[in-house]
Amino acid sequence: MDDINDIIEILKTLVGFKTVANEPNLDLIDWVENFLAAACFRIKRIPSPCGRKAGLLAKFGNGDGGILYSAHSDVVSTEGQDWTSDPFVLQRIGERVIGRGTTDMKGFLACVLAQARMCRDMPPAKPFMIALSWDEEIGCRGIPYMVDQVVPFLGCPDLVIVGEPTEMQLCLGHKGKVSYKAICYGEAGHSALAPNFKNALHVAAKFILETLDLQLKLAKSGARDDAYTIPYSTVHAGIVRGGVALNIVPERAEVSFEIRHLTKEDPANILNELDTNSESMEISTVYQYPGLSTNETDPVWTSLKALTNVPGPIKVAFGTEAGFFANIGLRTAVIGPGSMDGDGHQPDEGIDIDQLRKCSDFCRTLQHGLHSVLRVD
Repeated sequence: MDDINDIIEILKTLVGFKTVANEPNLDLIDWVENFLAAACFRIKRIPSPCGRKAGLLAKFGNGDGGILYSAHSDVVSTEGQDWTSDPFVLQRIGERVIGRGTTDMKGFLACVLAQARMCRDMPPAKPFMIALSWDEEIGCRGIPYMVDQVVPFLGCPDLVIVGEPTEMQLCLGHKGKVSYKAICYGEAGHSALAPNFKNALHVAAKFILETLDLQLKLAKSGARDDAYTIPYSTVHAGIVRGGVALNIVPERAEVSFEIRHLTKEDPANILNELDTNSESMEISTVYQYPGLSTNETDPVWTSLKALTNVPGPIKVAFGTEAGFFANIGLRTAVIGPGSMDGDGHQPDEGIDIDQLRKCSDFCRTLQHGLHSVLRVD
């Protein structure tokens, strides 16, 4: 059965909700909640601390087991991007649809919702579950408020599928990330007397060079995993701010930096390699999310690949929410339609309709063939 027109209609609605990260998403959550309630799902809504956003957990069926499909509701901003059409109005051009979030990751969500609607008339043998979070794009901010409620409300799923774009390849690993802010202190003074004062930008510059030296050290002698394009942990300084006028020695500067680490390395140990004990600097954690390192020898993955015809396994450079589920003991993989390299976060983001069709086929085949995947246990 080809339900691609149904999927595209759902995706059109989802894209129409301007759920840019750090902005409200309640209109989309309301719509999805009503959609799933009409399909006889039990739903738990989880509000954000600010009350302007929410996530939800939904379940069809009873007891433990089944499949949990995980998605996030937010998309990245289109500010500063040159789109050829309104990014929040889905456009179909031949065998491709264009719109913000089509690849990352409303296309996956549309496939899952289309499958969910079938549950009422064709109940699956095991539970069908959905987790929908907020603010994934700015450091997985929403899922920490949800993950502890997953098992109490949904039970323990047999599999968690996080639908980030992998071109429908089985992904079993990605790095973790910690984002930091370094506040560098100096002394304000007239620039004509600059040598008499400590320049906060000099403190920041010295620190940035230290991150570069540490990066070179990690590349040379740090832990490695050759399944990644960059096979070692990385340290990256991305933003520096400081100073108020050219003729004033700056007394404060900020450096935003990150550590993307292999799961076998502790980011705290990497951070300790930097000179962070100076009285001229304070470092704080902004956000963090865990990496994913799934047991590739688990025979379930071989069985899943044989049933659904997905290639892999691979590991990806970008982060996901998968590590949160894995860290509470759930068997978790990342599989979703679209290409992050080709479309993610880019102007005229789009997805091939064939990728949506493959995702739909994957969900349907896995839902009906889950017993054969799990019989190796």
